[in-house]
Amino acid sequence: MNTQHIRPAGFTAERAWGARTIACMNGISTRLHWTDQPYRWHINDGEEVFVLLDGAVDMHVRDADGSVRVIALQCGDIFYAGAGCEHVAHPHGEARILVIEQEGSI
Repeated sequence: MNTQHIRPAGFTAERAWGARTIACMNGISTRLHWTDQPYRWHINDGEEVFVLLDGAVDMHVRDADGSVRVIALQCGDIFYAGAGCEHVAHPHGEARILVIEQEGSI
């Protein structure tokens, strides 16, 4: 039996948005990310679930009319980006995030 016990609070990476893969199941990856820098504007290949485990993040979302809104995420919050949702995460200092998405998605 393969098991893992991961304590996210102690996880760091060598670079911003570095990740540890937890599992890949039926084409869906679950990865723990560490960052202290914004990502980049992007649209995932499919749906994304973004769970903020530690820190605070402003999620910028571009709506269909081109306007941008900012959602302030706190520790424990979950953000769902449907297919076609353009977004970028801006952490306030260090953040640890669990991301569940299609394998190979950006």
